[in-house]
Amino acid sequence: MSVYKNDNADHFLTAIRSVTIQQTIRPNEVVLVIDGPISEALHQTIVSFTAEFSDLNVIRFKQNQGLGNALKIGVESAKYDIIARMDSDDIAVPNRFEKQLTFMMAHPDTVLVGGQIDEFINQPEEVVGKRIVPCQNEEIYEYMKRRCPFNHMTVMFRRQAVVEAGNYIEWHYNEDYYLWIRMALKGMQFANLQTTLVNVRVGDQMYKRRGGYAYYKSEKDIQKFMYKFHFINLWEYMSNIVVRFIVQILLPNNIRGKIFQLFFRK
Repeated sequence: MSVYKNDNADHFLTAIRSVTIQQTIRPNEVVLVIDGPISEALHQTIVSFTAEFSDLNVIRFKQNQGLGNALKIGVESAKYDIIARMDSDDIAVPNRFEKQLTFMMAHPDTVLVGGQIDEFINQPEEVVGKRIVPCQNEEIYEYMKRRCPFNHMTVMFRRQAVVEAGNYIEWHYNEDYYLWIRMALKGMQFANLQTTLVNVRVGDQMYKRRGGYAYYKSEKDIQKFMYKFHFINLWEYMSNIVVRFIVQILLPNNIRGKIFQLFFRK
């Protein structure tokens, strides 16, 4: 888990408790990367949490390094072979790790398993959307040609597989998608569980972040990377670029939000 200055201290505490003391199978270690200066409230929350969960490995950056670099260091610092990702303002279901570990033990060739998410604005019970991703390896590979096939905050992966693919690399808004593609190019085995693993906070800001030239360029470069390494063909590349240009550049935020809810959420 990575935290930075804009994170809400109360949301962070809820998130980190959900993947530690509230899990049916608790982690042996939590790697927390503090990405640059943070608020006093967030600092005090982290200090007080150590009384609840002692196996906290805190890594501090003096300056903000970006999510990709923070996660790269987090993977390199982890003591164990199986690593779970979590965002600092979401809420994991209590048996998330139990379900994922059970699956990985039953499928030793699978290097990464994620799951579905429920999206909420105020309370987890007030679900406003669901992001449904494919579950089978072949379906995931096909889906990856168009969109990111995993909900990043749900994934659990084998450390060695991620390191073999080059680990996280800073890539504006798409550090995770870029990593999954590089893992796919090595023929690695993936899966998603059919059940919801994490309740995710959303709002208008989410759709704003998915628009603008910087986001479009990041997505365009991802498509260019896939085409360069023959993961997608020329038609797939061109159609993906056109769709992203329309949604991320031409559409205003409110319309973009309606498009996402209509076509990309349930």
